[in-house]
Amino acid sequence: MAAPMDQRIAVPIDDPNADTEWNEILRKHKIIPEKPPSPTPMIQEAILEARRLAHENRLEGKDLSDLDSLEDEEDEDFLESYRQKRLQELSALSKKSIHGSVYPLSKPDYQRDVTEASNNGPVFVHLASSLSTNVESRVLGQLWRQAAEEYGDIKFCEMPANRAIEGYPEKNCPTILVYKNGDIVKQIVTLMTVGGPRMSMLELDNLLVEVGAVKENDMRVLKRRREAEDAEEERIVNKGIKSSSDRRKQDDDDNDWD
Repeated sequence: MAAPMDQRIAVPIDDPNADTEWNEILRKHKIIPEKPPSPTPMIQEAILEARRLAHENRLEGKDLSDLDSLEDEEDEDFLESYRQKRLQELSALSKKSIHGSVYPLSKPDYQRDVTEASNNGPVFVHLASSLSTNVESRVLGQLWRQAAEEYGDIKFCEMPANRAIEGYPEKNCPTILVYKNGDIVKQIVTLMTVGGPRMSMLELDNLLVEVGAVKENDMRVLKRRREAEDAEEERIVNKGIKSSSDRRKQDDDDNDWD
């Protein structure tokens, strides 16, 4: 028979995390572990920090004309500091905007104009379809021109795929190649993964951010995302208004039959 001191005593515990006098005694004698800290304060702190950052960044993505329209809503000094920040960003972009249009490529100059040029910054190449019936290639061509104008600091190039690579399959057109530091860092075959024929500048912005061509907080990216969010909110509101109107009309029609 075991000695009395060797026998384990079953201590009744309902809830080891409960704030009871009995649990406090057990914790004091290290019979049960200390109660883990409540996550509530940390959650509240995270919420407050998120609100603070959202408030500080509420003007991100707004251009100079947007800032001018907020003169009656924002603190004058705060607004002026953001205005100066935007002017500095625009000045920096202007100095780096050395392109501004899509470069047509030829095979003899490909090494110089793409591979070697990518040592000075990312180069985006559209291997285009030679068939006018390829809708995706036409869509990408339009986006390429818009992006070249907006992102003058990035080099956008275009070349018929069958001239770049002999026998290149038409079914693989369009193909996007992204070069950095002399190597291909991203390849997209057709637009299936980036929106297909409905691909927009939003998807192209995401690609630019993904490969590091622009930063996530680039004002051009933020402005387009904010405009898309505003348009989606307006669409939802208008859809709700239309649904409500349709229900009222249906109710009126039903009443006419009564």
